[in-house]
Amino acid sequence: MQPNLPPYAVPPTEFRFPALAALAGRAQLGGDREAVLALYLAARLVQDSIGPSSLTDAARAERTAAAKTWLSTLALPAAFRPTITRLVENTGGADTSSLQDDLRAVVGSARGYLDIQSQAELDRLVKALGGNQPASA
Repeated sequence: MQPNLPPYAVPPTEFRFPALAALAGRAQLGGDREAVLALYLAARLVQDSIGPSSLTDAARAERTAAAKTWLSTLALPAAFRPTITRLVENTGGADTSSLQDDLRAVVGSARGYLDIQSQAELDRLVKALGGNQPASA
């Protein structure tokens, strides 16, 4: 429940993955933070690729191209870069059937960067993709 805000107040910003956003804010500068930010970006792209509120194919393709460019500028760990890149690439196509497996692979390769809350957010996203197993399985 939100308190009553004055009429001139700006509404608070709500993040779709608040635990990942908070983790990125707390992470050390460099590789740790960049890995978590890449996860946050990928989670948002995945969420926008599924369900009744998914973006159009053209919009997803445009966002995927921009995300790939941004990912190429990050100092990501070698074991993490191919999995996150594959996940981001697959959010831009019309066939999103492999997103669940790709997201599980990303979470598996990034387990060392995640806390319990961000892991739970990603588990819920995996389940939203139609899976019964958590991302940590």
